[in-house]
Amino acid sequence: MQFAESAEDALSKMETDPFDVVVTDMRMPRMTGDELLCRVREQHPETVRIILSGQSDTKLIMGSVQVAHQYVSKPASPDELKIKINRACALLELLRKPSLRKIVSSMDSLPTLPQLFHEITEELKKEDASMKRIGDLISRDPAMAAKILQIVNSSFFSLPRTIKSPAEAVTLLGLDTVKSLVLTVEIFSKFDRETLKVFDIEGLRDHSVHTGTLARAIAAGDDMEKETIDNACMAGLLHDIGKLVFMENFTGEYQKTIQLAKSETISIQDAENSIFGASHCQVGAYLLGLWGLPGDIVETVGFHHDPGQLPGRQGGILTAVYIANAFARCGEVHMETSDLLDTLDTAYMKETGIMDKINAYDEIRRDMLEKKKEDDE
Repeated sequence: MQFAESAEDALSKMETDPFDVVVTDMRMPRMTGDELLCRVREQHPETVRIILSGQSDTKLIMGSVQVAHQYVSKPASPDELKIKINRACALLELLRKPSLRKIVSSMDSLPTLPQLFHEITEELKKEDASMKRIGDLISRDPAMAAKILQIVNSSFFSLPRTIKSPAEAVTLLGLDTVKSLVLTVEIFSKFDRETLKVFDIEGLRDHSVHTGTLARAIAAGDDMEKETIDNACMAGLLHDIGKLVFMENFTGEYQKTIQLAKSETISIQDAENSIFGASHCQVGAYLLGLWGLPGDIVETVGFHHDPGQLPGRQGGILTAVYIANAFARCGEVHMETSDLLDTLDTAYMKETGIMDKINAYDEIRRDMLEKKKEDDE
């Protein structure tokens, strides 16, 4: 660790030595924390950026959303700050693979947590947080509100009546589920028209929503705790976020990746490894970890295609998302459940007891499809 007495001093130190993480206060003379991090993002995009700020700095925080990866509210204990730094350094271990480090370093900048998601998260931390205020936050952005209502009223959720306001959506689905949807919509809405012409972003979003809602249903069917059920939904919604990173930053190369997967009849992750030396699973896990999402969500995104490769962790939301993703793909290509089993990791399924539950999971999937059919009619 090195300590700098000013923003200018910090930039000078970073010119001579590489740093994995930079932690800065918000209020400083001559150059504010967000101005410092803006310079760091431009000159050292591979560095993890953390900002310290007091509660009175709310407006400043909102203005720095685009440059900070994580926030620590003051007063903060040394242990809390150590945890943040240790997590950031642990994530950097994912980048020890030269090819993966090259991918992240080649981006114009590491993506930062979307602003509306951050605002809602901050609201939820308040003792008097209300569903109405969360709905009001979403309503500030008409396009966001419209997209949230479109998704909530889709057949994936099979709600008993048409939802006409974000506040209603929050009431019926719960704060955490709506928060997951907000994050998903904000991420998917970032793509420009040229990228949308090249890739089926809408289809990927629908697959993500389907996987998230199905993972939520599977976790609920297994009587998991509410927090686990909510995390299963979010992990399902975000499991393919690494693909979006590739599409946005390496458009031409990712077109070749998709073509390679089709021509060689191999999985998309095998094609990604062939061209990039890393898969969307690894890139997605790194990004979500950088944003400070729960560890089980990060692990699930990183191993949702190869759950048996995750040491020491079995079952839970990884199982829910693994099966939900497989079932969602099964429906998209009109594959029978019996054929689907041949594509899954049977050793992992037997070890975790999934094999004994697969029929129950299939019944959950069929119930969702039946409700979807009724809604469409």
